Amino acid sequence: MRRRKEPSRNISIVDVARLAKVSISTVSRVINKSASVKEQSRKRVLEAIERLKYRPSVLAQRLATGKSNVIALIIPRYEGIFYSFYALEIIRGVGTLTAALKLDLLLHLTDAYTSFNASGVGGIIFADIIQNRKQLEEVLELGIPCIVINNYVKDLEVSCIAIDNQKASEQVVDYLVGLGHRRIAHITGDLLTQAAQDRLEGYTNGLKKHNIPLREEYILKTDYSRGQARQAAEKMLELKERPTAVFVASDSMALEVMALAQERRVFVPRDLSVVGFDDNPSGLYGPVALTTVRQPLVKMAQDAVKELNVIMNMGVKNVPIRKKYFPCELVIRDSCQPPQQ
Repeated sequence: MRRRKEPSRNISIVDVARLAKVSISTVSRVINKSASVKEQSRKRVLEAIERLKYRPSVLAQRLATGKSNVIALIIPRYEGIFYSFYALEIIRGVGTLTAALKLDLLLHLTDAYTSFNASGVGGIIFADIIQNRKQLEEVLELGIPCIVINNYVKDLEVSCIAIDNQKASEQVVDYLVGLGHRRIAHITGDLLTQAAQDRLEGYTNGLKKHNIPLREEYILKTDYSRGQARQAAEKMLELKERPTAVFVASDSMALEVMALAQERRVFVPRDLSVVGFDDNPSGLYGPVALTTVRQPLVKMAQDAVKELNVIMNMGVKNVPIRKKYFPCELVIRDSCQPPQQ
């Protein structure tokens, strides 16, 4: 039994031009979807490409058009990033829309010491700026289209989309005070991040608005990890005058707080009301359904891709810089109630 001959892996644009009986430049124009090709010639080129199983070089296409369809998503690296609801939602949002727009996605995890080679990249999305501001400044100097998400950059000429963390945190305090709580603690995220700083500031502003004195022992600082959340909760529950409510800077940490409380026979919400931040689906499956703040992470990521695509197509100098906040939504479930008298 004779085996059909497999097409050569070294098929080139020259072979396509020869089979289609056109010039190499005509084949190139067809590949790059130029309108200046006769329909008859286009048809012959497409038939030759199909017959020869030709796959044009992505690099060659970029060189021919002078443009790259590669978007880089730069995310600051931290422990447990691939278990992070925030990171996975950002990747999901960016990935979904880049695929819909037929853009290639390059994921780059970075830290303060990691350099980023921007050659061959058409645009960059910075998912937060945490000790990697120098990277952003270098990209802006090079004139590469970029946008920042999850960080409101006031002092650089760059478009950004951020979550209104301060206002959301104030709403949490308003809600807890409305239930009757006045001893309200806050377990922060990593204060190297703008989001954690803004949530802390929203908490303190909320207390001030309701004439509740700020108690330093009620502010417990963490790095967003569940391990540090547990340590913070242990300190909180050992306080002489224990809080009746706690606002936690992420849902994953809030679930750890609830787990520890259950171990100590401190019942949520009877003895301790708990509010998280993120609207992570896992919050529905804790000891009780978690009251939380829903932030539009996927929408933020997808809007960033749309905005960046416009900048890439029109040019950095032709698109105005836009800076905007997205609002959050308080989602009330079962983890809060008025304090016991």
